[in-house]
Order: sequence, then C-alpha cells, then structure tokens
Amino acid sequence: MAAIFAASAGADTLLLERTKDGGRKILISGGGRCNILPARLDESRFVTDSSPNTLRKIVRSWPLRDQVAFFERELGLRLVEEAESAKLFPASNRARDVRDGLLALARRRGAQLMMAALATDFAPEDGGWRVTLDGSPPLTADSVIVASGGLSVPSTGSDGAGLRILERLGHTVHRTYAALTPITSDPHPFAALAGISLPVSIVARDGERSASSAGGFLFTHHGYSGPAVLDVSHVMVRSRAEGDASGRLLIRWADLDAGDWERALRPDGARTVAGVIRRKLPERLAEALAVAAGVDPSRPLAQLRREERLRLIEMLVRGELPWTGDEGYRKAEVTGGGVNLAEVDPRTMESKIHPGLFLSGELLDAFGPIGGYNFLWAWATGRAAGLGAARHPGGDL
Repeated sequence: MAAIFAASAGADTLLLERTKDGGRKILISGGGRCNILPARLDESRFVTDSSPNTLRKIVRSWPLRDQVAFFERELGLRLVEEAESAKLFPASNRARDVRDGLLALARRRGAQLMMAALATDFAPEDGGWRVTLDGSPPLTADSVIVASGGLSVPSTGSDGAGLRILERLGHTVHRTYAALTPITSDPHPFAALAGISLPVSIVARDGERSASSAGGFLFTHHGYSGPAVLDVSHVMVRSRAEGDASGRLLIRWADLDAGDWERALRPDGARTVAGVIRRKLPERLAEALAVAAGVDPSRPLAQLRREERLRLIEMLVRGELPWTGDEGYRKAEVTGGGVNLAEVDPRTMESKIHPGLFLSGELLDAFGPIGGYNFLWAWATGRAAGLGAARHPGGDL
C-alpha cells in the first residue's frame, strides 16, 4: 500500500520484498478468502500502550468508507459483507485476488518491485538513507518506509528484524507479545471436546487489564481457539509473560443469565441436569460442564440440592477455563507492542527521531481484534507513509 501511494504521488519508488511472491499474510487471511476490512469500525477495540488519541488520528486519516471505495474502484474488487461476522471479503472469496491486485496496481502506478530481496539494515547517510541488502550491493534513497511486520507467523517472512533495527536507531519499542493466538491448557480437562464450537461471551482479566469478546469459541486438542478467544488472548499472554498468576478466563456458555438458568433448573418432573442444559448447549459440553461443577449430569432436577444448583449456574454464566499457556507467535495473527506511536507523526508516519524514515503496519504499537481491523491499520498507515515519503525532500525511496 505504501508503494502504491508513494508512486502515485510521483516518487521514484522501489519496493523490496523479502519473499519471492509477497503478500503471504494476505493469502492466508480468512482461510484463504482474505478478510480485507471490517464492515463497521469500533476504534475502542484497538489495543495499544501508546497514546489512544494518536492511534485514533491515524485510523481516521483514511476512513473505512474510503478504504472500501479504494479496493472497489482502484482494484476492481467488489466487497461483500459476511452478515454473521460483520467482515468484508472480496466477492470472489479469493485472497489471491487481493494480493495480485495490490501488486499489479503498484506496478501500474510506477513502482519497481524487487522480489526475494532481504534488507538486513538501514541507516541514515549523507542526508539520505543507506539500505543494506543480503547478497546485493547497498542502495541509497531520500526516504525509507519500513513495513517489515512484527513477529507473528514467521513462515510468512516476519521475524522482527525491522523492530530490532528501529530500536538500535533510537526508537522506543514497547515490549512485543503474541496477540490473537490460541490459548493452551496442560493438562487439558476438556480435551475430549476437541472440535466442538459454539458462540460464547468471554472475559479475560489479570491484575492490570481486562478484555471481553463475544463470538465463536472452539475446543482444540491443546486448549481453546475461535474469534472470541483470540480477541482476548493478549491479556493472558501478557499476564503469563509478566509472571502475574492472576490471569483468568471467564466464560458465559449461552445467551442466558443467572436468573434464566435458575428458572430453567427448577425441579420439574423427571428432567435431568444434562437434559436441561443440552437444550442450549451441545450434549457433550453440557455433560462436561455439569461434571466440572461437581454435579452428576444424569441427576434429576428434583434431587438437585440448592448448593449444587448454584455451582452449576456459576459454571454456566461465569465458568472459569483452566489454562497454562498459549500457541505464541507461530499461530498468532498479529504482534502486540511495537514502536511507540508518540515517536511518529500521525499525519505522515514519519519518524520524529530520524527525518526521512517512515513506519507502517504491524511494527507499530497497535493491533485490533479479529475481523479486518489489522488490515485496516496496515492500509491506513501504509497510505500515510507512502504519501508522507513522497512529499519528503528528494521524494525518492
């Protein structure tokens, strides 16, 4: 995106792509469909340890409606909303169409693309920038845009090298961590439920922070996944990394509150505990939750003691999920932490420390939930950086 807007503004633009094809995170997004943007935007769902005000300025620099118009008009990609998730996908349901469209547009606008080009360093030199390449002569430029990503999904080419270089150049890099990653439990008391999925409401909290989400939940062989879990996973990841043993995952298993369950579990004929719960939940899950609450699933409601009923209701509306870890960067969809947003101009993404250095995307200290938020952030920061670099004296990058 940065190359498209820099070249469109008239800058002599060279894009250095580490991989041989580029856009690998685009290709794997949304199960190969590419969740290109959210259908609706809630700025409060972004997470940052930097200034929320600066984050909002950056997000608002290219509004969602204008991003949608860009993809539909400039790339010719009709976007459609997946109603149940409020996500936007290309009508073709092909992530490759998004990746190929962006590369083609960059070329049409005049950018040169150098594939399989690994930049190992960049540093200011004689009023411009010197870029060191692996196995090739160094390059010089008036400006440099760094869009090297974070540490998530290293198989796509992201290894955090850009962050390490920026830190060496004097930028403050807030501690990085895996975000939007599955949570694990060892031992896993619900391993027999692997493959069961359902909509839930979930809260993650520790001594300092909390997050909540509602959406799909999936039992895995090693723990828990699904959009609702991924959206709150950063709280657990950070809690564990900081040695805070207070991290808790609390879950409401159905769209019923304590009063609803109290009424549903009243003694009534020969109905059993599991028989009532499985009206709202999968049968195996209903039985497992009853056992976890210390109640025999086959127990008739008429024989249920008051304290057993209360334990069962607590499990159903505020059940605590045991957990011990997470899947880390290997399965994380994005990196939390990164360069302090206070150190970039939110209008241009130019470094306040080094003129001519522009930053974009995942290496900045911000991420959003599942649903296209992180692409929106990448597109917005890439556009701002591209335009900013093109306007920088010299204008070649």
